[in-house]
Amino acid sequence: MRAIDPPDFQIPGISQAILVPDSGLVFLSGHVALGPDGVIGTDIPTQLEQIFKNMNVTLREAGTDFSNLVKLTIYVKDYDQSMLPAIRAVRNKYINVDRPPAATLLGVSALAFPELLIEVEAVARVAKP
Repeated sequence: MRAIDPPDFQIPGISQAILVPDSGLVFLSGHVALGPDGVIGTDIPTQLEQIFKNMNVTLREAGTDFSNLVKLTIYVKDYDQSMLPAIRAVRNKYINVDRPPAATLLGVSALAFPELLIEVEAVARVAKP
């Protein structure tokens, strides 16, 4: 196993992802809307855009991209069904909508920081060495 920690996205105590070369899979930790100056955005679409940008960096560092997503898990603070169209609108910019990954959406009461509204973790396929 190999930790994937892009230089600009290191969080002490966790790896942004773990690559398991023999399996051909990379497991991304929950990604949030953190940028160089802290949390980006005060609404779900803005935060989700930043999350997918952060995930893109991690996926590239692991040697893969969004076209190889196998599974997404999305955690939404104080989820309400009216949020789903906005979540899907942003998500659909990044995933293959003709072959979407398996997905789970969970409503939660809180995330790691109070200003975070959404978090996404993922599993993606990578080429075996």
